[in-house]
Amino acid sequence: MDKVNVFFEPLRAMLLQVGQFLPKLAIAMIVLVVGWLLAKLALFAVVKALRAINFHVLSERAGIDRFLRQGGLENDITGVFGVLVYWLVILAALIVAFNGLGLTYVTDLLGKVALFVPKVIVALLILAFGAYFARFIGSTVTAYCGGVRMRDGELLGRLAQYAIIAFVVLIAFEQVNIGADIIRQSFLIVLSGIVLALALAFGLGGREWAAAMLERWWPSDRGERG
Repeated sequence: MDKVNVFFEPLRAMLLQVGQFLPKLAIAMIVLVVGWLLAKLALFAVVKALRAINFHVLSERAGIDRFLRQGGLENDITGVFGVLVYWLVILAALIVAFNGLGLTYVTDLLGKVALFVPKVIVALLILAFGAYFARFIGSTVTAYCGGVRMRDGELLGRLAQYAIIAFVVLIAFEQVNIGADIIRQSFLIVLSGIVLALALAFGLGGREWAAAMLERWWPSDRGERG
């Protein structure tokens, strides 16, 4: 009899562990199903809310939707926000489910990913509003140059727009902590090189060229023509 007990003891212990694990697994599956339903609801609600406030119009005018389409994405930026919120809810459900199963290493990894998703959302918001503001400033500069009869106003407007976009991109990268220092330093190096080149051009005999460009942009006889 003792030999029989010794033989069945490991089996009994394994069945006991399985019996304790199955309720946890069932609860985890229920959490995943509920999380999936909430994620679908969040996706629908976010897209509807953003379209209700005409956020898709802002992103289209900012040029972000056209950029996404050129990159092969079918969704506009509104759909991207919805997908990000969808996966954020899914990650939260996975964290709760794996935490209930006692898989702490998995929950720690998923927690880091879940904390990264809101940063991406904020970065995309910065890009959307920043690109719209940059385009507005570019159009304003172009219109002003046209109003004062300054030539190459469209070029100056684009330069102002691209300069603002560059700063916005730096802020967005810093928000998600993706090589922010390297990108910032590279941008400052390029900007310093451009400023140095312009300074040398003006200092080493570029005055006539500068005078010609100023005359082209702002003719001295504009008052007489007016």
